[in-house]
Amino acid sequence: MEYNVSTAKKEIQGLEIQQLLKKCGMGTYTPELHQKAFENSYKIVQIFTKDQTQLIGCGRVLSDGCYQAAVYDVAIDPDYQGTGLGWLIMENLLEGMEQLNVMLYASPGKEAFYQKFDFRLGKTAMLKFVKADVMKEKGLTE
Repeated sequence: MEYNVSTAKKEIQGLEIQQLLKKCGMGTYTPELHQKAFENSYKIVQIFTKDQTQLIGCGRVLSDGCYQAAVYDVAIDPDYQGTGLGWLIMENLLEGMEQLNVMLYASPGKEAFYQKFDFRLGKTAMLKFVKADVMKEKGLTE
């Protein structure tokens, strides 16, 4: 299968991002907030179907560009999971960031995938979520 990979912020559509994240069972906000979050990111990756009609994958990085970065919102449409698109997103996001410390939140059960990119489980991460009770219910915090 062929896909179109984009790192251009001008193509960001908040509604498409919201719909994709929702389809993947991830947390969502308003389309406007998703659009702003991606536009304000250090680096983004979006994958569209060959005909550009559907967003089927995305991810973004926040960074100071010097020594710290964080990966967020890595999502692949469930209909396209297992096709290598997650690998493609991560390769594009991490390219040129070899000298940076990078953290990410992994959905429960997806840790092994990220370990293939040399991510390791942290022992001292502290998290302060706006909806702490919801994150505890999802198994993301103690």
